[in-house]
Amino acid sequence: MKELTYSSRNPVQHVIKEYLFVIAGAAVIALGFNVFLFPNQVASGGVSGISTILNGMFGWNAGLVQYAFNIPLFIAGVLILGKKFGFKSLVGTLALPFFVIVTGDWEAWTLNPLLGAIFGGIVVGLGIGLVFKGNASTGGTDLLAQIITKYTGLTLGTSVLLIDGIIAISAAIVFDLEKGLYALIGLYVTTKTIDIVQLGFSQSKMVYIITKNESEVRDAIYREIDRGVTKLPAIGGYTGEERPVLMVVVYQTEFTKLKQVLKTVDPQAFVIVSDAYEVLGEGFKRA
Repeated sequence: MKELTYSSRNPVQHVIKEYLFVIAGAAVIALGFNVFLFPNQVASGGVSGISTILNGMFGWNAGLVQYAFNIPLFIAGVLILGKKFGFKSLVGTLALPFFVIVTGDWEAWTLNPLLGAIFGGIVVGLGIGLVFKGNASTGGTDLLAQIITKYTGLTLGTSVLLIDGIIAISAAIVFDLEKGLYALIGLYVTTKTIDIVQLGFSQSKMVYIITKNESEVRDAIYREIDRGVTKLPAIGGYTGEERPVLMVVVYQTEFTKLKQVLKTVDPQAFVIVSDAYEVLGEGFKRA
């Protein structure tokens, strides 16, 4: 019998959880915007960055500006890209400006632009990550980037970079060069924080081992670290010889011991190490 997924066992709970992620994420983004980014004129990309610039130029209310951009962009996204965004994304599109208006009178937590860019980037990235966990978006320039991609052939990453780059340059022109540089810092911190929320901190290492002493290395890992080893078939590109690759996943706390084992059993082993952000299965986190 096919095992039921979480969403099929508790469909209502799953949907409620996703909407809570979207609403909570929008509230967190608004908080980071109003107490860190906006008071320091850090326009770190997106519609929020545009609203900061337009407020600096004309004094327009940031929340209303975000409504003015987000709603037409969402409609254009549905018409041009299809109805794939769903109701949750509409909720995110409407909730973010709402929370920006509600928290608009909150006092700034710092008036240091550098601290504003760093901590604003962290808080906004946390909020966006929560929205993404709800399988939604807050609309805005993400939709514009997808539209540009469709009609120009540019990659989505290039389109996002182009839009955010224009916003950062605009901030440098409207405010000053330093504010434009702070905007880039905030954008970078936001991006990295989103990755952490989505993937988590890497607590494990995935290790590929190419060795002539395959059985000895495998047995030593079993014996000394008590980790399973997967044998992957491979052929040397230069020699054409079969040279199996051993793959093992270990916690960071076990990695030093693994290196000691390899140094003892086969100092000439060729080893490739990468971060494993999430590992599901026996000996690690349950699926």
